[in-house]
Amino acid sequence: MTNNDILKKLRVALHLRNDEIIEICKLVDFNISASELGALFRSEEHPKYMPCGDQILRNFLNGLIIHKRGRLEDKAPAEEKK
Repeated sequence: MTNNDILKKLRVALHLRNDEIIEICKLVDFNISASELGALFRSEEHPKYMPCGDQILRNFLNGLIIHKRGRLEDKAPAEEKK
């Protein structure tokens, strides 16, 4: 299973549109254009196909965590309450 397959399956499972995926990537300061994203979802035989690198998938997954759970807050204030 390729990174492209993983990205496609997550997109379908989470009912995400391209613009939502772009916004999720922006949460971790990773910019990807709509045309680049479209190239990731193309068939491998298509001339404009682009393989999804580890960095793209990693940034999407990190952004997805923030999108679903929110940002981690500093742990320092919780330690001061002890």
